[in-house]
Order: sequence, then structure tokens, then C-alpha cells
Amino acid sequence: MSGGVRLAVCAAAATLAAAGALLPLVDRSAWIVQAAFLLTIQTSVGVLARRVPLARALTVAVQALVALLLLTVVFARAQAVGGLLPGPDVFQEFGQLLREGASDIGRYAIPAPATAAIRLMLVGGVLVIGLVVDALAVTYRSAAPAGLPLLALYSVAAGLAEGTDWLWFLAAAAGYLLLLLAEGRDRLAQWGRVFGGGGARPGPAAHPLGPGQGPAIAPVRTGRRIGALALGIALLVPAALPTMDGGLLQARGQSPGEGGTGGGSGAVSPLVALQDSLRQPENREVLRYRTSTQNTGDLYLRIVTLDQFDGSTWRTSPGRPVTEVPDPLPTPAGLAPGVRTDPVNTSVAASGSYAQTYLPLPYPAQQVRIGGRWRYEPEGRMVVGGHAQTTRGARYQVTSLLVEPTAAQLSTAPAAPQRLLREYTKVPGSLPKVVAQTARKVTAGAANPYQQAVKLQEWFAVDGGFRYDTEVRSGSGPDAIARFLQAKEGFCVHFSFSMAAMARTLGIPARVAVGFTPGTPQADGSMSVGSKDAHAWPELYFEGAGWTRFEPTPSRGTPPEYTVAETPAGSDPGAPSPRPDRSAAPSAPVRSGDDCTPRLKKVDGCPALAQQPGGGASDGGPRAGTVTAVAVAALVVLVLPVLPMLWRRRVRARRLGTAGASRRGPAGEAAAAATSGPGGRPVGPAVLPDDDPRETVERTLAAWRELTDSAWDYGILPDDAQTPRKAAARIVRIGALDGPSAESAVRVATAVEQALYAPTPRPVGALAAEVESVRAGLRAAAGRGARLRAVLAPRSAARVAWACSRRWSAALERLRTGRIVAVWRRAGGALRPSRQRG
Repeated sequence: MSGGVRLAVCAAAATLAAAGALLPLVDRSAWIVQAAFLLTIQTSVGVLARRVPLARALTVAVQALVALLLLTVVFARAQAVGGLLPGPDVFQEFGQLLREGASDIGRYAIPAPATAAIRLMLVGGVLVIGLVVDALAVTYRSAAPAGLPLLALYSVAAGLAEGTDWLWFLAAAAGYLLLLLAEGRDRLAQWGRVFGGGGARPGPAAHPLGPGQGPAIAPVRTGRRIGALALGIALLVPAALPTMDGGLLQARGQSPGEGGTGGGSGAVSPLVALQDSLRQPENREVLRYRTSTQNTGDLYLRIVTLDQFDGSTWRTSPGRPVTEVPDPLPTPAGLAPGVRTDPVNTSVAASGSYAQTYLPLPYPAQQVRIGGRWRYEPEGRMVVGGHAQTTRGARYQVTSLLVEPTAAQLSTAPAAPQRLLREYTKVPGSLPKVVAQTARKVTAGAANPYQQAVKLQEWFAVDGGFRYDTEVRSGSGPDAIARFLQAKEGFCVHFSFSMAAMARTLGIPARVAVGFTPGTPQADGSMSVGSKDAHAWPELYFEGAGWTRFEPTPSRGTPPEYTVAETPAGSDPGAPSPRPDRSAAPSAPVRSGDDCTPRLKKVDGCPALAQQPGGGASDGGPRAGTVTAVAVAALVVLVLPVLPMLWRRRVRARRLGTAGASRRGPAGEAAAAATSGPGGRPVGPAVLPDDDPRETVERTLAAWRELTDSAWDYGILPDDAQTPRKAAARIVRIGALDGPSAESAVRVATAVEQALYAPTPRPVGALAAEVESVRAGLRAAAGRGARLRAVLAPRSAARVAWACSRRWSAALERLRTGRIVAVWRRAGGALRPSRQRG
């Protein structure tokens, strides 16, 4: 075998050795046989091209062309010209497959199904890396840099698999060393023996221009030693360094396989894209459903449960048996007949862009009707697709139970079965002791596990000073929970994982569920679930009620009613808010950065752009061009600076007029007078009879909107991610309010919570006076410059610019889609559509 052929074979072998690290990423390894066959053809073409010989660049180009033809035949034969030649349709098909593959990488956990898109990325990647290695090591005779693409191939596998077996690294390193050795032998064979051995006499075979014969050459022996030393260092040094664990809050689910036990076929990675989904500016709809229950606040759609906690990761336990989907599903574990349950019928339609293996279901599902290849995992009551079955475009019906235990039933729940206690209270020894210590400290005084669970939920959601923030990194290693408890900021993954771990330290069976919050009500009566509704929450087990949902994440989701049943309304400022009645005031997750919160949108929409005073028609005057221009310029100079002030006054008058007005008779006026102090200022929230609940909500939210905008005018930016109570406390703290002003802010926030969350909002009193009291306190605490700016250049006037921007974008979009153009053309006009997009 000549040196060039030997070197080409070593380059292909090194590429395949590094590609072996990709094998654990998919559930079947047949792709690597296909990749090896195609790589052999590509390498053989390179050998023949160098034998011709062709120019180096032309050799690489021929190999690339052959690789393209091979991929076309394998993955896009139907779109190729004559089944072989690539055309525009082939490249379009490749682009579509690559997009689907990139989406599948973020959607599936390890091992993923070997779909056509994923196989194209794997096989195509091996061919590209093989071409680069062959070009560097063989065509351009520089094997050392060829280690970089080999390292890149191995690193991709290790990164996606969150670490890979050291044997794959050993195989890739051995392939690279073999390539270096082959190159060294080839070079020395061409130039002869440069360094002789000890006292070896030169013979005929040792001619400087002849091939070196005899014992191993010194440079070759030296290369072997250096390679072995480098490989040993690469393997031993990481073992001596601190461990880099897999992410504690980067768990990935494992799907039950097609056989009788879980194996991981087609697993969904439930947390890989959760944080990215919450960060996306667009709330892309993933599914829509209709349900028979009015209590949609508790209709969480669960995808998968994570029940194995090893101190560094949360994941679904492997090896769970799966069966055919029974009809009906078995009775939920631990659910006793004495606990109230209401049957719920739900019809779900998944988006065509939403494809994953696990089926989103209300818990606990009793019956599932869906076509396709689906399997059932009894322990987690999960329905999982087999043979690349996904939810893309799926339509299915679910009958589930709305379990409504009482606080008394949960307080008196007997101990869980020993099997559940052994499995679901496991806490690894690597978990920092501060986690268990904090759990005991937070739950001090609790009489039973239920009270401990409620105290944990209240501490995370209300009392502990935690802040919801999707920009916080998930963290890794056994210390991640301890760091989160110290930093006190994160998103749902941090809160759910930490509460479940702390509950386990208290001996309460716990696991984590991943899925979606109920979504947003639509005008047609359906519920829309978007990517921003992705959520994670803890489930704790109580005998009699079974696995029970808790909600520790502040400003996200809905606290279950049984966690607040024992708390009188309004008695504890730190208690979690009651469950909202979506039929009266439907809500969606509050997203910071919006100019109008979703809760306000559901009542009367965002404040529209007010008509600007001074912008009306003039009362006449000279028509001379010069005089008119001067008058317009003067008007602009005089009016523009005061427009924010005039707009702000108009909006304030409208809001406070709405907040202060009510349809009430003499009894209502008497009630209002009875609750007023000196000067007419209310001393407490007045209850006015005969008010319409919708009008009450409208007036309350108008007052709240004015209060937050007034605080914004004095430099306190609104934070829609906070609850009204926390937002009011923040305004009181930053605005240095005290006395009546602080009390008024708290009363307005309490009225807002009552209006949003109470099943039937109670009438409220003169909130306009409460807001004026807060404004007076802000004005008194502010300096002279701040007071002038709040009046002349209020910061909340930025809403005008936002409203104009939205309308301008909408108008440009209508122009782009041709609606206005079509109308004008039919009318005989001619208009060229704008190229600028909104």
C-alpha cells in the first residue's frame, strides 16, 4: 500500500473513530454504517484524483461534488434531476431537512429518533469533516491541523450528550495519533533515514535517497512517545480536576422505549428549550383546546414527570414499563373515594409546528382518544409516541378528573406507602446540607406534611423575597440549589426543582412535572396555549389525594385553592392570592416589557392614543403663505412641549373619572360618605351596593393603571412581572411613602387583587381619592426637579410612542400584504407598496 493510500485510509478511520462519539445521540446506529460507506466512496475518489494527478484545489472540489451527489441520492432522490443530479428542489429539500433537524435537536432528549433530518445532519457532518481531514492530511500533507475538525466532531457529540463515554475520546485520540504516525512514516519513507541508531552502519538500504529499512527510526519512536504522553495527560488530568457535573437544572427526560421497558426511544427533552421559550419575544401558539370546565385555572397540561434526583440532575427514571394505551386509564394512585372529583372533557388541537414525543394531558387523565402509535407509561401516567410519532398537527380528546381535595383532607392524610417513600424521598449525599436546613427552618411550627408543603410554597412565592427572572442561568452541579436559595432569583425550573428537593428532605414524596399553564382565553371560547406558557411545577404525594400540584413560582401559574383554603381573605398580606376566576377576569402570564399587561387587556384593552389637544382645526385667519407658515411653526413650538402634559392630564381625568364613577343610589352615596374621613378622603375600602361586577373590575383596574403610571412619572418604572401587592410595596419603598399615602397604595393593590381573583368582585369605593393620596405622597417626597418633570415631561407619556409604533407597524403590514393597494387599484388609484416593513 503506497503512502498516500495509507494516509487516506488513516484519515477516514480517524474520522469514523471521532464520529463514534455521536452514536449515543440517536436510538439506532444504522446511520454510521451508511456514513462509513459514503465516506469510503468519497475517500476513494480523492485517492483516484491524486493518482491522475489533479490540482489540489480541484481534487477537493471533485470530492465535494461527489459528496453532494451521494447525499442527493440518499436523502433527496425524489427531488433530483434523473434521481441523481441536484437542482433547486434538492437544495430546498436540504434546507427544509436542516431546519427540521435543528428543531429536533432542541426538542428531543438523548437518544433521539433517527429521523431523516437528524440522519442528514449526522451523515452530512461526517462527510464534511472527513473531506476536511482528508484535504488537510492527505491532499495538503499537513496532518497536525486535521486534529481540529476531529476535535470539533467529538466536541459536538460531547456537548449534546452533556458529556460522553471516555472510550469514545480514546478512540478519537487513537485515530488522530494513527494519522500522525502514518504521515510521519510517509515523510520519512520519502526522504530516508535522517537520524541513525546508535552505531548502525549505513548499508545499501540506508542510502540518503532510498527508503529507510531496518529497525524503527528515531523520529518515529519519538513521535510515538510524545503521542502516548499527550494521550495519557488528556485522560488523567481531567480525573484530577474538580468534577464538572451535568446541569442540575438542565435535566432531560427519557422516554419509554418500544419494548416492555423504558429505554429512551424518541425522548422529549422537556427542559432543554423551556428557558428559551420563555425568553422568546413572540408567544407562538403550540396548541389550542376547548374544555367543559369553567375552572380552567387548574387545567395544567402535563407533558412529562421527572422523578429521579441524583443531586446533579432531575430526569425521568429509566426502565419504566410501557404498555398499549388502555381504555379507560387506571385509577390514579392514592386517590380515595372521599375526595371530590369532577369529570372534565377536553378537545386538543396541536399546532403543525409543535412536534414532540410526549402528549400534553390534564392530570389525571382517565381516557385518551388519539390516532397513531402511542404508548402508556403507568407510573407517571404519561402517553408517549413510538416510532417517531409526535404531536405535530395531532387532534385528540381527553377525559380527565379535576381533583379538589380540601385542606382538612390533606392535613389528615395518612402516611404514604413504603414503596413511594423509598423511591420519591431519595436525597443524594452530595446535596448541600443547607438545603435540608433551610427546609426545616422555613417549615418550623408546621404540624403535618401538608402544612410543611404550604409553608414551602408561600416562602418561595411570597415571603422569601424571591424574584422571577428568565435571564438567570440554570446553574449546574450539586450546589445549584444552594446557590439559588442564596441568590433568590430564577424562573420556574429553579423554583420547582428546589421545592421538590426540599420536600424530599422533609420526608414528603415529591417529583417535578413539566408542561404548560392553562393558557389564554379566546373570543370563541377556546383556550390558546403558547410557547411562553411552558412551565414546571412540583407534585407532592398525599395519600387520599394522590400526586398533588403546588405552585411555588411567583407571578406564574395559579396557586391551588387547597393551599390557601385555611387563610382568611385579607388577613395576611403575605399569603398567596386566591385562584382567579377566568370566567370573570381571564388572565395570561404577565410579561415584562409590555406597555399594557395582559390582565388589563382583558377588561378594556390598552389605553388608546388620546387625541392630542391643540391639534384641531384653527378658527381661521389670513391665508397668506408666509403668515400661515409662521403661525403653524409657532403653534408647533408652543404646543409640542406641553403635549405630554396635556395628554397625561386627559388620561388621568378619564381613568380617575372611571374609578370614581359608579351607578349607585342614595344608599351607595351614604356608604361612601360613611367611609370618608376629613376632607372626603376615604379611610378604608368602601363597599357600595348595586354595582355591576364588570364595572367594578373596570374602575379598579383604571385606578391601578393610573397609580402605576403616576409612580412611573416620578421615576419608579413599572414592573408587570410583580403581583399588585408587591408592586405597591415597591412603590411605597422607592417613593418613600409613609402614613396615609402608603396605606392608600396598599388599599388600591388589595382592591386590584380582589377584583382580579375573587369569583365575584365586590364593589369598591372611591379609589380615585386613594390614587390622589398616593400622588400627593410621591410629590411630597420628590425633589423640585422631579416634580417639574413629572408634570411637564411625564415618563408614562412613552405609551403614546408605543401606541403610534404599533399602529404604524400595522399600517405598513397592511400595505405589504396588498389589502389597501388592492382597494386603491380597484378605485383607479395607483400606489406603489412601501418596501419598509413594520
